[in-house]
Amino acid sequence: MAIPQHIAIIMDGNGRWAKQRGQIRVQGHKAGMESLREIVRACSDLGVGCLTVYAFSTENWKRPADEVSGIFKLLVAYVARELKELQANNVRIRLLGDVSALPEDARRAAQEAQTSTADNTGLQFNIAINYGGRAEILRAVKAIAEKAAAGELDPASLTEEDFARELYTAGLPDPDLIIRTGGEMRLSNFLTWQSAYSELYVTDTYWPDFTPAKLNEAIESYGARERRFGGIK
Repeated sequence: MAIPQHIAIIMDGNGRWAKQRGQIRVQGHKAGMESLREIVRACSDLGVGCLTVYAFSTENWKRPADEVSGIFKLLVAYVARELKELQANNVRIRLLGDVSALPEDARRAAQEAQTSTADNTGLQFNIAINYGGRAEILRAVKAIAEKAAAGELDPASLTEEDFARELYTAGLPDPDLIIRTGGEMRLSNFLTWQSAYSELYVTDTYWPDFTPAKLNEAIESYGARERRFGGIK
C-alpha cells in the first residue's frame, strides 16, 4: 500500500453525528476527539510523515458561544490526556493558525504541546486551529510586502518557494491526500495554497465514526490514482 507522505483531514460531521443520537453538538466533538486519538496512532504506525487536522477554522467563531467554549475545553482535556502518549511515540506537534486569539487556557495548553514535543522526530502532527486559508495567504502577502518596503526583497524575483516560506506550513510538504468526512464536497478554506495538487477523498462517514480501517480505505484509494501534476505519463 502506497503511504502518502502528508495526509490532511477535514474532521467534519461531529454535530450531525450528535444530532442523530439526540445529543448536544459538544458531545459530537467529544466523540470526535476519540477518533482523532485513534487516527494519530494509526498514522504513526503506518509511517505517515505528516498529519494535519482542521480543528477550528477562522469561521467557526460564528457558532454558538457554548459550542465554541466546549470545543476549546475539549482541546485542553485532549492535551492533558494525550501529551504523555504523544511524547512516548515521538510525535511532534505544530500549531497552524492565529493561536493568540484562543482562550488563555486553550492557548497555554496548545503552546505547551508544541514546545514540549519540538525535539521529537516521529510523526509531524499539525493542528490547524483558528486557521483559515485565505487569512494565511493574506498574512504571507503582508509579510512579503513589509520585506519589499524595507528593501529586503525584490518583488520581481519572488518565487513560489519564497511565498511558501511565509505560510504557517513553512518547511512542510504539501498534502498528498486530503480527506473530508461528513460528505460535503468542498475544502472550506483549508490549506488553500497547499492543496493545489492534493488528491481529495470524501466519505459520508461522520468524523466520530472514522476509524483506522476507514483511513486505510482512503489510503488505498489514493494509491490507485495516477498523479500527473499537470503533465502526462
